[in-house]
Amino acid sequence: MFSLSLQVVGKNVSSSSERASEKGMTQEDMSVATVTEISAVSDTRFEDAIQQGIARATKTLRNVEGAWVKDQNVMIEDGNITGYKVNLEVTFVLEE
Repeated sequence: MFSLSLQVVGKNVSSSSERASEKGMTQEDMSVATVTEISAVSDTRFEDAIQQGIARATKTLRNVEGAWVKDQNVMIEDGNITGYKVNLEVTFVLEE
């Protein structure tokens, strides 16, 4: 079983112009990154859910730079583990 949902969570990871100019960076050197939250479920293990979530994200998003495992949950029915769910925050750089 595989479940996936995408949701833009509205985080902006770019530096401010003032901080960039203090570091000697120009507008051309700066990039804007966005964070998207993805949930994925695996029948077998957490690592598989992470791999599936990243694989799905890279099908839709370009310039994926990293991911953070925000949350892990075990799904249980009648005392048995039925799934491993992860919530990922995936960072990608926006194109100009």
